[in-house]
Amino acid sequence: MVRRITILLALFCVALLAPMNGWAQEKCRAIILTDIENEPDDSQSLVRLLLYNNEIDIKAIVATTSTHMRTRTASGTIHRIIDAYDKVYNNLRQHDDKYLSANVLHGLVYKGQESYGMAGTGETKTSEGSEKIVNELLKEDKRPLWVCAWGGVNTLAQALITLRTNMSASDLTSVISKLRVYTISDQDDSGQWIRREFPSIFYIVSPGGYGNATWVGMNNAEGEHAEMVSNEWLAENIQQGHGALGAVYPDVAYGMEGDTPSFLSLIPNGLNSPDNPNWGGWGGRYELYKPDVKKCDYDGFTGGVAIGEETRPIWTNASDTYVPFVPSSHGRAIKKGDKTYSGNQATIWRWREDVQNDFAARMDWCVKKVKEANHAPVVKLMTPEKMTVKSGEWFTLDANDSYDPDGDNISFLWFPYPEATGYKGEYPSVPAENIHEYKAQAPKVTQPTDLHYILRVTDKGKPALSRYKRIIVTVTP
Repeated sequence: MVRRITILLALFCVALLAPMNGWAQEKCRAIILTDIENEPDDSQSLVRLLLYNNEIDIKAIVATTSTHMRTRTASGTIHRIIDAYDKVYNNLRQHDDKYLSANVLHGLVYKGQESYGMAGTGETKTSEGSEKIVNELLKEDKRPLWVCAWGGVNTLAQALITLRTNMSASDLTSVISKLRVYTISDQDDSGQWIRREFPSIFYIVSPGGYGNATWVGMNNAEGEHAEMVSNEWLAENIQQGHGALGAVYPDVAYGMEGDTPSFLSLIPNGLNSPDNPNWGGWGGRYELYKPDVKKCDYDGFTGGVAIGEETRPIWTNASDTYVPFVPSSHGRAIKKGDKTYSGNQATIWRWREDVQNDFAARMDWCVKKVKEANHAPVVKLMTPEKMTVKSGEWFTLDANDSYDPDGDNISFLWFPYPEATGYKGEYPSVPAENIHEYKAQAPKVTQPTDLHYILRVTDKGKPALSRYKRIIVTVTP
């Protein structure tokens, strides 16, 4: 093991010398840790994940334990769902030839620690899953490595123990600087251990009771478009009439796809920026701070995992407030709705319609020919994605070259996203937000201030699909 780590570290150091430009345009590397068979939602999330393997570079799917399933792992269920994927693979390839074959996906399935939490870790307790994480972190690859944890993270903890045992502190710091972790709450005691022992690790988590967590915005019956996470919607758009993969999508037992937010922000849709959780995206928005343990919902459900004091800042719950635009029957095609949504779960609700429609369209790809199914529009800006203007100055953003590959009509929507930068001032009123050319006036500021504007382009296919551009405008006094 020591010799192998030495060789891999040498390759890693070579990689550090490579140019770092352009990785954000490449697929995100990801390893999934799943306590699949704890309850049905991991299987649901896996069905969705497989439909995005053309856009996320999945390096491993590791079966793990959690507080809800402490003494076994269930890699067999992962293989069973991949077998269902195999039956729709040829049809998916008609829509995108980057889809991986089932044989390749089967080769990415690993077993993690088969006992609970930190009690299952130690210098002699490696698993094929923990070794896979070690090898991926040491690979000659300039991209960050995302670990998306749907259950316990002791397999990741074991990988870190192995690395720390076999390399110098400075080399370890360099290696783990590539690590990005998103865990669906703490589902064993190793998450808090990792954050304490490795304080530099980039870590997204909602500690404490599940009801307080951002990821619950994925499935609760609150917020905008709650009907799109209903059992009726799932039956019609996912489970029935969508081939073998839809047929293995199980009914909801506790909550639909609670694990899905861990990878939604890795999808390259023009809005997501994985290394900037505070910017917001399909998987929610998170800010870097040390949470007050007293506000972490002591009385809420945690599966018995204790809530401890955080020893350093982490990426965790952030709040958005927004008023959605709704269709208008006459005149301007859209108008502001009459409901305001706020809170950390609203950072997921605000994209729910687009997220669910995108899933439904990909389920259609499992059974429909290319001409019969819908595909996302292509957003093209004619103006820069970054610009600098002065206080009070008018500026123009233009996306007239955007188009839909299916020939569908497209709609435009431009809006500011103040929470992305924390700007609390007023945005001057603008002309219509729903035409290809958006004219806005910069607010008055006393120091250089970044503003984020989001363009959402939506086609009129069925289901309607959306893609985005994020424009960063720096306003100077």
